[in-house]
Amino acid sequence: MTHAFSRTAFSPTSQAPQLPTMPTGWPIGSYDSYEEAQRAVDHLADKDFPVQEVTIVGVEPLLVERVAARLTWGKVLSSGAMSGAWFGLFVGLLLSFFTPGAGLAPIVIGLVSGVVFGMAFAAAGYAATRGRRDFVSHSQLVARRYDVLCQPRNAENGRNLLAQLAMSGQRW
Repeated sequence: MTHAFSRTAFSPTSQAPQLPTMPTGWPIGSYDSYEEAQRAVDHLADKDFPVQEVTIVGVEPLLVERVAARLTWGKVLSSGAMSGAWFGLFVGLLLSFFTPGAGLAPIVIGLVSGVVFGMAFAAAGYAATRGRRDFVSHSQLVARRYDVLCQPRNAENGRNLLAQLAMSGQRW
C-alpha cells in the first residue's frame, strides 16, 4: 500500500505557521535577488545544515506592473470570441454526447453561441472601463533585497557556511 492517500500524507510535516506571522531568527546572509538567496539555502542544504530553521525574507516589497500590450477593440473582441468559442465548443460537445442522433448541430450551435456571447461579454467589460485601462499588464511582487534568517542556535554555523560560498565565488 502506498502512503499517497493515507492520512499522514496530508498532515503537515513541519511546524509552519497557519496564519501570517513575522519571521524570527538572526540574519545570516543578504542578497540582491531571490535566486541568490535560493542558491544560498541550497548550499546550506548541500552541507547538511538544518534548513528547516531557515527563512528567506523579502525586504521592502514592491508591486511591479509590466505593461505587455496596448488594448484595442479588435483585440478585445477577438479575445472574447476565442474564449467564447472554446466554452461553446465544450458545451456543444457535451450536448452532442448526451443527445442521441443529434449529429453536429449541438456542436455548431454551441460554437456559434459561445463566440457571440464571448464577444458580447468582452465588449461589455471593456466598455465599462471607459478607456481608463487601454493596456494589458502583468503584476509581480518583488523585493529590494532578500535576507536569509536562521534560528540563533545554528546562526553562527550558517554564517560560516555562507561565507565559504561567497569566498568560493561559485556561480550558477
